[in-house]
Amino acid sequence: MTEDTLRYPIGSFHYSGPYTSAERAERIESIATLPDRLEAVLDTLGPDEWVKSYRPGGWTVRQVVHHLPDSHLHGYSRFMFGLAEDGATIRPYAEAGWVEIADSRATPPELSLALLRALHDRWAALLRSLSDEDFRRTVYHPEHGRFLSLDELLGNYAWHGDHHLAQVASVRRGAA
Repeated sequence: MTEDTLRYPIGSFHYSGPYTSAERAERIESIATLPDRLEAVLDTLGPDEWVKSYRPGGWTVRQVVHHLPDSHLHGYSRFMFGLAEDGATIRPYAEAGWVEIADSRATPPELSLALLRALHDRWAALLRSLSDEDFRRTVYHPEHGRFLSLDELLGNYAWHGDHHLAQVASVRRGAA
């Protein structure tokens, strides 16, 4: 396997929008079901696999489990900022730094899974309530130097969850 295949087992994200209503519903469903799908994969792992990386130099399963709610809290907030004020500037964050903070090593990953579950329940309810017009609203991402529609953010976060889920699943298959 190549480094890119190990790092991006489902490929990298490419926005092909604007999405149709059916495509948007699929992405919302992906976000809504991520906690259950992640828990199902995690239940197949032995204790020694929680400290394994999905690729050489990559994060461990434990770090990925803590990273998902950290990242998706930002995602949820970005939607809220975009809905409250069109064109809001969102704050990037140093995800690699966050995953190294002591709580990621000391906090039981079950707490992060519970946080992810609660967050995704609320986020999915929000996403299902939005209109086509709402998904056209934008936020400004200073790292990318451009405006992103909420439609594009939806696709990105659906991909992000599936991307990390595939990484965790690859540990079980012994790909790392």
